[in-house]
Amino acid sequence: MKNATVSVLLVGVLGAGFLAGTWFRPRQTVSAAGARPRAVRYYVDPMHPSYTSDRPGVAPDCGMALQPVYDAGDDVAVAAALGGAPGAVTVSPQQAQLIGVRVAAVETAAGSQRLRLSGRVVPDETRVYRVTVGIEGIVREVSTVTTGSLVSKDQWLATFAAPEARAPVQTYLVAVDVVDRATKGAEASAAVEFANAALQQTADRLLTLGMSNAQIETIRRTRQMPATIRLAAPEAGFVMARNVSIGQKLDRGDELYRLADLRRVWILADVFGADAEHLTPGATAEISVPGRGRTLHGRVSSVPPQFNAANQSTAVRIEVDNPGFALRPEMFVDVDLIVTRPESIAIPADAVIESGLKTSVFVERAAGVFEPRRVETGWRLGRRVEIVTGLQAGERIAVEGVFLLDAERRIRRMPLELASRP
Repeated sequence: MKNATVSVLLVGVLGAGFLAGTWFRPRQTVSAAGARPRAVRYYVDPMHPSYTSDRPGVAPDCGMALQPVYDAGDDVAVAAALGGAPGAVTVSPQQAQLIGVRVAAVETAAGSQRLRLSGRVVPDETRVYRVTVGIEGIVREVSTVTTGSLVSKDQWLATFAAPEARAPVQTYLVAVDVVDRATKGAEASAAVEFANAALQQTADRLLTLGMSNAQIETIRRTRQMPATIRLAAPEAGFVMARNVSIGQKLDRGDELYRLADLRRVWILADVFGADAEHLTPGATAEISVPGRGRTLHGRVSSVPPQFNAANQSTAVRIEVDNPGFALRPEMFVDVDLIVTRPESIAIPADAVIESGLKTSVFVERAAGVFEPRRVETGWRLGRRVEIVTGLQAGERIAVEGVFLLDAERRIRRMPLELASRP
């Protein structure tokens, strides 16, 4: 019955620590007074822990070397001598090199960290222009401009006939005459100002119909009634949508073109978890397109990040100047966000051991002697983890090979755990 219990308990730990067990030969533990031999309780088959022997040898079923299980009291003595908790692990320099254990000093520092994100290019909403009509009509002519074309400001796009536009145009011409007479007659400044205000109102009415400023200025100069209304690009940009054809009947409010000025664009990037806490307005970001060597620079918008309920992320907006139109809408890009962090103790994430509700690291208490210590973590950024409590600057910890150290620690603790069971 006892062997069956031992088998169940040892299979999980010895399976994970098999490699560690093959590398860690029977050794001596270190105490404050010096070294002394460790007591071996028995030997076990690493592949089938139910098989035990009181002497070293080879497992009869697989031919592998039997591994020693030491007396738990030795680990307790070592821990007491070092002033720490049970579970200290000792490795020689050769063994440390073999299993890849690397030690580094804990440092307190402030600095910046790169947060790698995936982003999507969208037009700047403040640079999107819609070409609409404010009157019913029929399309007579359409330019060769299509979706994706780059147009200049005031470039002609389409022409449509609108008989109902005659009355607003006539009202505008009357307002022009009133302004001219008031100006030439040297009337009071109040009368001139009133005439100009009336002229501006009639001009705004023509703009709502779809006329361009250039056509309105032509009407004022020639004093002639136009036969059609000419639609023109309000600003330079790329055509994002085109919804017009010759002979098409237009209704009030129809959108015929949509333009976007791509000299400045937005990058929308999703940030997950606690990383969103480190986003600050004005933070610097580097934008690159996969497969291209060019890098652009942008800054996090002052607009607060928006929460995306679909994927439970935070969408950050990055504003980027786009010389040469290297970035186009719906293009996927890589974003390196430079995140500043306050002065604190931060260690590599690989140095941290997560075990249920406990988080610990291995502290080097003496040359080759590592003691597990519980710590409390804070922010996680990239491959760095903040240590809130449990470590001090100057202490040395294992930053690589931690998994194998933890496996060896578990193997050594098994006799103590088994002894405490009924």
